[in-house]
Amino acid sequence: MFTLDDTDRRLLRQLQAVGDGGGDAGLSDLAARCGVTVATASRRLARLENAGVIEGYEAVIDWRALGFAVEVSLRVNLDKTQPRAFDDFIDAARDIPEVMDIQTFLGRVDVRLTVLARDMRHYQEIYRDRILALPHINDIEALVLVSDVKNSESLPL
Repeated sequence: MFTLDDTDRRLLRQLQAVGDGGGDAGLSDLAARCGVTVATASRRLARLENAGVIEGYEAVIDWRALGFAVEVSLRVNLDKTQPRAFDDFIDAARDIPEVMDIQTFLGRVDVRLTVLARDMRHYQEIYRDRILALPHINDIEALVLVSDVKNSESLPL
């Protein structure tokens, strides 16, 4: 486990704030927000990246602005009597471009897929033509997103 000091925590908090709508964080802005020099911020970020604490940086894209109005979460239970049920299902689900997330679970639900579609007609096409064709489905439940109440990946540092 990597040990964080106060400077590391400040840097990570500020990076998370940017990801949660806290503004643009160029290196000099980030350093100023954390009360350190640009050189210190650069060294610390490199150290956090090399340690695997920071896995990368990403652009957050509003899929609604690109015409995708429907998000559906599919809870899938697989036929676990089939030896390759998980592998076959996940391999096939990866090939559907509208499937944004694939998560596996222990418990009542085996897999959760997040599907984005332009509208309900588009979702129906995806569901009928591609989702239902996925292998080893035993049961499936669809949950249509109504609103995001809280959507944050920030850690309490």
